[in-house]
Amino acid sequence: MAKKTLSLMNQQLDALLHGETNLIANMSNASALLKSSYSDINWAGFYQYDASADELVLGPFQGNVACMHIANGSGVCGTALSTENVQRIANVHEFAGHIACDSASNSEIVVPLIKNGHKLGVLDIDSQSLNRFTSDNQEELESFAAVFLSHVDMPA
Repeated sequence: MAKKTLSLMNQQLDALLHGETNLIANMSNASALLKSSYSDINWAGFYQYDASADELVLGPFQGNVACMHIANGSGVCGTALSTENVQRIANVHEFAGHIACDSASNSEIVVPLIKNGHKLGVLDIDSQSLNRFTSDNQEELESFAAVFLSHVDMPA
């Protein structure tokens, strides 16, 4: 099976993070790249997992102010982390337990970040439009997460 070619955005991410080991710097540039690459989004960023508190804590992002703590399993972000599955939500107002950090957000996609069995957190992108994120977006963002994680040092 041939390896799929990375999208231009994911190639840019790989080059941008090359040689940088600081997690905050990498999350900051990755969220800025997402915000500038995707149209019709109002928030793009990261939540880091704090295992000692079993919660997600706000990390680097681009957009309006956001919730700072999200319990594991709560809302779209916490659900993505606890299930270890991407959550692509067409209408967040129909998602049971949705946490409205920004009332302008109507759709959301969250990709869990897991490497070597260790939960790092989630990548979260919101849009003010309903049904903004397609299956192609999901595939590209899963690849984006994989490229990002390839630049993160985690215990084996």
